[in-house]
Amino acid sequence: MPTRILPAVGEADAVRSITTLLSQLPDAEPVAPVGDSTQLIDTLARLAAESVDELPEVVVVHERIGPVPALELIREVALRFPAVGVILVTSDASPGLFQAAMDYGARGLVALPLSYEELASRVQAVAQWSVGVRRHLGAGGDVFTGVGGTVVTVSGAKGGTGATLTAIQLALAAQASGRSTALVDMDLQTGDIASYLDVQFRRSVVDLAAITDISPRVLADAVFRHDTGLALLLAPAEGERGEDVTDRAARQIVSALRSRYEIVVIDCGAQLGGAGAAAVEMADRALLITTPDVVAVRGAKRAVRMWDRLQIRKAEETTVVVNRHSRATEIQPPLIQKITGTAVAATVVPANFKELQSVVDAGRIHELENKSAVKQALWGLAGELGLVKVPDGAQKAGRGFRGGDRGSVSFRRRKDGGG
Repeated sequence: MPTRILPAVGEADAVRSITTLLSQLPDAEPVAPVGDSTQLIDTLARLAAESVDELPEVVVVHERIGPVPALELIREVALRFPAVGVILVTSDASPGLFQAAMDYGARGLVALPLSYEELASRVQAVAQWSVGVRRHLGAGGDVFTGVGGTVVTVSGAKGGTGATLTAIQLALAAQASGRSTALVDMDLQTGDIASYLDVQFRRSVVDLAAITDISPRVLADAVFRHDTGLALLLAPAEGERGEDVTDRAARQIVSALRSRYEIVVIDCGAQLGGAGAAAVEMADRALLITTPDVVAVRGAKRAVRMWDRLQIRKAEETTVVVNRHSRATEIQPPLIQKITGTAVAATVVPANFKELQSVVDAGRIHELENKSAVKQALWGLAGELGLVKVPDGAQKAGRGFRGGDRGSVSFRRRKDGGG
């Protein structure tokens, strides 16, 4: 059986050089090259959705691939598509880089300028390894087989805008609709999702920070399974331990969760650290929660500009959600959109803390009544973001989705801005 090889190369000259050599290898079947990291992940996800057997045995990653750096890309491929062997092509063949590439999940390294003999040897060895892994997967081994879920980050324009409440309700809506959902507290110093959901826990996100190979079993040991079905990965009880979660660790953790769950909702809080920045950069949807007041909107504008300066996320790739909305406020969503330069969610969350206070104080936010205008709005936001599984009949009839008995609400948006 021929070895399928997918080159991931951004430069035209390098593409020609690599594809020419690959086409000369015995029993090799090079496929059309991809030009950047996003295209590579999308291509692999599409193939994996059909079957693990549809994936190429070997992916060749050029050192100057972008926008995600080559080593980070290798890590993501290794975590999300464990049946694929990755070879790094690089001009730096030092022992240090070789070790780093292996740590990130590469199965081989080939030095530039390319040598036919070296490339052929590496491809053959990695292809054999890939075939062995696929046999293991076929035998039901304890290996990730997910093709990659949707990651949504929720950040606050400043403290107290409602990011945690939003993250929890989005996750509850996704879970109630039938999607496997993880809720992560990446507000590492001050996050307290555990208190909102009345959870006593021993393990936290910190327990995964030093692990370079997060297997499903290791992840399951760190996750708390809530009564609602949510998988919770919580912030440490001792805030100072949050420093152990580096941006690199955060990338590994998010990639592992994405491979295991259909929806991953991450509460990043209002203070941006390295771990939160990595999560926002990796997210499929990045939400920024603001209230319609001058201080919060200024904070939203600062956050958007900072994300852009640090090349974490562009303004047009960010969605602002307006919390505690009222028609009486002078600052309305169109003005917020103009100030921040972002998209603004069509669903706004009404100002009605009275209906929240009792469940917040009791740590039972998951028991918020279905008739709550705040809950209806936040679950409507989940529908707007595509996080819920809507029954086909409801779509055809043009009706809003109503979930089962556990936390079911309507996803229809009300004209008065209440959801």
